[in-house]
Amino acid sequence: MEKWRWDRFFDAFPFIADGLVVTIQYTILGSIVAYLLGLAFAVIIRARVPIVSLGLRGFVEFVRSTPLLVQIFFLYWVVRPELLSGFSTDTQRLIVGVTALGVHYACYTAEVFRAGIDAVPKSQWEATVALNLPVWRSWTDVIIPQAVPRVLPALGNYTIAMFKEVPLLSAIVILDMVYQVKTVYAADRGGAGPEAWLAVGLTFLALSYPCSVLIRKLEQRVAQ
Repeated sequence: MEKWRWDRFFDAFPFIADGLVVTIQYTILGSIVAYLLGLAFAVIIRARVPIVSLGLRGFVEFVRSTPLLVQIFFLYWVVRPELLSGFSTDTQRLIVGVTALGVHYACYTAEVFRAGIDAVPKSQWEATVALNLPVWRSWTDVIIPQAVPRVLPALGNYTIAMFKEVPLLSAIVILDMVYQVKTVYAADRGGAGPEAWLAVGLTFLALSYPCSVLIRKLEQRVAQ
């Protein structure tokens, strides 16, 4: 068994820092897509348009029931050659990565938004009818502004979960923290030992845990 080497542990951090920028970038972009698409899914499903709502509900259940890694591979190897061939390789990977994360988590945030919408008091819905507001104004001016603050803690939890799943994108050569250690660091040091992987794990912990604590405090404030 090889002796533990602290120099390999500390040498991993410059590589991790390079990948951290990419990891945060994909987390932010994926979260934006997930929130906007999830809200749209929730509104459409709640509208109960027979074919559209049923089809969308089936799509949401399908995405939630299949692994994110499989969805990444499907988008990269099946969809990308057909729809993104005119873009550079880096742009293709960006689009595939953000789309995979965004759509996957949109299918979870849709349920979160639905719960928030259902929590809006019935009197608010009746008020929009009494005021004869158009449907779009009822949603944008009354329902959504009341529903979204209720679900912010849950959305934050999904953002943290997404942050920890960005490493799956290393399978399509996204240069996140895991790819940097697995490939770049390993090539430079003759392999990525347990020291480097511990450094990666501690980096995820150092960023995720404080955010989890803040979200719990936000949940307590929202519940008051």
